[in-house]
This record gives sequence, structure tokens and C-alpha cells, in this order.
Amino acid sequence: MTQIDYTRTAKYFLLQDFAKGMKLGLKYFFGSKATVNYPHEKGPLSARFRGEHALRRYPSGEERCIACKLCEAVCPAQAITIDAEPREDGSRRTTRYDIDMTKCIYCGFCQEACPVDAIVEGPNFEYSTETREELYYDKEKLLANGDRWEAEIARNLELDAPYR
Repeated sequence: MTQIDYTRTAKYFLLQDFAKGMKLGLKYFFGSKATVNYPHEKGPLSARFRGEHALRRYPSGEERCIACKLCEAVCPAQAITIDAEPREDGSRRTTRYDIDMTKCIYCGFCQEACPVDAIVEGPNFEYSTETREELYYDKEKLLANGDRWEAEIARNLELDAPYR
């Protein structure tokens, strides 16, 4: 004679598993939505987010890069090319600063190696292009990115400073 499991039988006839599933579905149906209406709403970004590269300037307007070429040396993808010349006052500045974004692996080594925070990876992640040539960044484009994003870059560097 087999013993009948009454609790299992009761769950089966009362559709308890079905009711639990409906309850869970209704909870998510009426709860707040997790999706973001992307072009109009944007999710939060970390202060350490590594996006589009930018060259920064000092508050006086002079470019920060001192042409030490550490970023070029540390880049594992060899995406950075720098040419430099000394100026009349004896300081060195870059005459050419190019980044091939098709090679870049966004590792952040260039930013970490820079002693004056000249090259940074900014908060911009919306820079798709139609041709590969548009992803070859020269000094003018990098400085323009730095000017455009300077407030947010400075805030992110300040937030990240205790961990550096």
C-alpha cells in the first residue's frame, strides 16, 4: 500500500505553483521599469569610465602635454604617435600628437602614465563614425575634446584622486 503525500496533492489541485508565478509576473508588471529610453535618458557613468580620448589644458589655456612620451611608450597597442620640439623658453611641447582609435584597446595605461594628467579618457561614449579615417585623432581634435569635456573630466579626476 502506497502512502499518499497530501500536501503535494493539495498544491497540485489548488494550482499553487501557477498562483506563485502569476504573483511574480504581476509584481514586475506593475513595478518600476528597469529599461532606459536611451537617446533621451542616459544611465549613470562611473568616474573611472574610459571613453573617448582628450588632451587637457591648464587654466591659462596652455596645453598640459610636456612631450615626455610616456604614454607612447606604455601603449600596448602602439596607437599613439608623438613628435616634439623644444620652444624658445626651453620647454618641450608636442608638434604632433596622434591616436589611432582603431588600434586603441582603452586600457587606460596612457592616462595612468601621464605625470601631468594631459591625456585622459573622457566620459564620451557616443562617437561612432561612418569611416575609419574619422577615428584617427590628431592634436587639434584631442584638444577640442578636452575643451568640450573639461568640467566633467576634472570632476571625475577629483573623485578618483583618493584611489590613485
